[in-house]
Amino acid sequence: MPRYRLDIEYQGTRYSGWQIQKNARTIQGEIAAAIQKLTLEKDFELYGAGRTDAGVHALMQTAHLQLRSSLPAEKLWRLINDELPPDINILRVTRADPRFHARHHAVARAYLYQISRRRTAFGKKLVWWIKDPLDTVLMRAAAALFTGMRDWQAFTDDDPEKKSTLVMVERIEIREAGHLILIRVVGSHFLWKMVRRLVGILAEVGRGALAVKDVPVLLQAGSGEPARFTAPPSGLFLERVYYPGEDQVKTLEPVLPVPRALSHE
Repeated sequence: MPRYRLDIEYQGTRYSGWQIQKNARTIQGEIAAAIQKLTLEKDFELYGAGRTDAGVHALMQTAHLQLRSSLPAEKLWRLINDELPPDINILRVTRADPRFHARHHAVARAYLYQISRRRTAFGKKLVWWIKDPLDTVLMRAAAALFTGMRDWQAFTDDDPEKKSTLVMVERIEIREAGHLILIRVVGSHFLWKMVRRLVGILAEVGRGALAVKDVPVLLQAGSGEPARFTAPPSGLFLERVYYPGEDQVKTLEPVLPVPRALSHE
């Protein structure tokens, strides 16, 4: 049976995350419905590299698809897109090795978070607007304390008895682009709500409400503090999933265009 790799972008605002759920619209559910309509197959495998939460977006989620029928990849790409709503788009479809698994074969994942320093009419669904001044120097100092192999149990609602909470965070980058603050987090994998809580802590440090020296305490397993600082899903994007041999993206660019600064800002 042929296996395909799908690279997908979506705006997650209207959806209850990636994974199929009963009585809820999801990204996987919309794509699966389109494939079923096109192929008339009901028992096919569509598996994503990871879940994204309700309201979270993706610049490039990766999934594998296994069908009984064989279709040219380019034709399958066009036909699926014709059936999808405008806020979900298949970037490309390629034939994959029959053993390729979107989740198991991924070697790294990158998330991008966008914080806006001003109210915006164009990107409310794609940013977290923070009115308070943010000190990015302090945010970078706090971010450095999160890198490396650590236990992130305090930053997730996942059950540690069912799933390991050890995660390798390779790097955290913070860049200013006009009125936006961009945060990229690259790691082996990520736990439920982990990135949003990490960003929330960085924002608290940037505001001056939390000292950099107090950040390591929040990683302790018994700490319930990170949950209080969970950033909203609107600013979070799954930027890219990486597989063996693929180079990581070097530039950190905003999803929104950055308008010319106004004279009174």
